[in-house]
Amino acid sequence: MSNWQEAIPSPGALAVLQRNFAVWRKLLIPSMLGNFGDPLLYLLALGYGLGHFVGPMDGMPYITFIASGIVASSVMNTASFEGLYSAFTRMNAQHTYAAMLATPLRVSDILAGEVLWTAVKGLISALAIIIVAYFFGAIQGPWVWLSIPVILLAGLSFGSLALVMTALARSYDFFMYYFTLAVTPMFLFCGVFYPLRSLPRFAQDIAQALPLTHAVALLRPLLTGHLPQQVGYHLAVLLSYTLLAYAVAWYLLVRRLLR
Repeated sequence: MSNWQEAIPSPGALAVLQRNFAVWRKLLIPSMLGNFGDPLLYLLALGYGLGHFVGPMDGMPYITFIASGIVASSVMNTASFEGLYSAFTRMNAQHTYAAMLATPLRVSDILAGEVLWTAVKGLISALAIIIVAYFFGAIQGPWVWLSIPVILLAGLSFGSLALVMTALARSYDFFMYYFTLAVTPMFLFCGVFYPLRSLPRFAQDIAQALPLTHAVALLRPLLTGHLPQQVGYHLAVLLSYTLLAYAVAWYLLVRRLLR
């Protein structure tokens, strides 16, 4: 049995974060084009196109309603993709983790650095959407900056969950199960496109157990000029997902990398 004290990372995790950022910076322009281009298409097609027929929702224009939901879902998608495909490439194809373990870095440092990087990538993607939505008038109010710590926590949650899957995966094909069974259902049923009350009661109960629901519940008010309700509850759910998934991912990575 592994010593669980070893799961606590050292400052070496920041070196992993810095390394990933340095690699990403080389692809900065195409990456940022995607970050700005995708939300622009969503806002035009759904906010204006579909919104013309939907009308106001929860007392706000549909483009405003959906913009905040897209911010939350973008954090999920970006952090998940980084924690799945990019992390698996570093671990399995490029053998970057093996090289890191030849240094004083430990598995917990590598994992914590990766989780932090998924949160940073989620923040970059979210800020790009917020900027685009702001110019459409879909983001407003004095509480926008309070969304940054929420975005980072959501990124930590989804990144940690993704790294559990990466620790289990033997090929890239494995990730399709996670996207099909977890990411896509959350995208469709956790309040991104419509209020949860539109769902049957049993579906609302299931949605309340999923992290994206709580990210949306916190971010939508903050991005539309209001303060969220039940802040402690929503933060506690996201933090619980982060800590539990981190612990499981660490245990699985220790077994995989140090066997």
